Amino acid sequence: MNTDQAFELLKEAGLTEDSSIQTVRRWLRERKINYEGTGPQKTGYILDDTDQAYNMLKDAGVAESFGVQIVQRWLSEGKIQNVGTGNQKPEYRPIETTSKRLLNNSTDQDKIICQLKVRIKAQDEHIKGIEQLHRTSINTLTQQRDKLNREIVILENEVSELQRETKKLLKENIDLHNELLKLKEEFSKGNTSNPEKTQASSPPKKIDYRQKLGLSKAASHKEVLAGYKNLLKITHPDHGGNATAFHYVKTDYDFFRNSIKGE
Repeated sequence: MNTDQAFELLKEAGLTEDSSIQTVRRWLRERKINYEGTGPQKTGYILDDTDQAYNMLKDAGVAESFGVQIVQRWLSEGKIQNVGTGNQKPEYRPIETTSKRLLNNSTDQDKIICQLKVRIKAQDEHIKGIEQLHRTSINTLTQQRDKLNREIVILENEVSELQRETKKLLKENIDLHNELLKLKEEFSKGNTSNPEKTQASSPPKKIDYRQKLGLSKAASHKEVLAGYKNLLKITHPDHGGNATAFHYVKTDYDFFRNSIKGE
């Protein structure tokens, strides 16, 4: 087979023009083909047998499955003279790659194994670090959850205490309202003075406002007023409170303000 025939066969096999030229030059140096120039073929055959064709395609870098199809086509087209035995000829064995040579060397295999072990160890350390971070995150979130639960319990207790104080004040104000109604009845029966003026000027009896609000006896007037204002906000109907309770607290608040002015 001459250089022209080899070039055409490689082009037919799907190799690029540059790859075909380089392969033909290499085969020529290795004396696998002859340089006879251009001219008519002496026979209709280009290759001796299928083994030669397959091995040359494999040496040129053609994939094995694709090479078999090309050899079959060339055989049907009469470009191959005989069907071979299927055995590779030594002169057409592909050049051994660097990776295969490394794997055949036991020392290089040991190096590769050591490198793989180092990489596996590094990955294990990385996984351990991630697991530790995950556990730390879980512990932190658990502590935050427990702290929030404790705060919720404290707030619920405070709300319950405030509700009890509100009920207590509501009862005291109802009692006070009943006393006022009783005084009005007494005034209407035997006293000609205006009960409204008497009621507005001073409470019917001395009331310990600090005790009613749960404050200490040393609490200032400002603290008492602040306590009443807080109750007014809680009992106000616009804030979800009770209108009757708001009225009683407001009345008690007015009495205390009037008592301060009279001092």
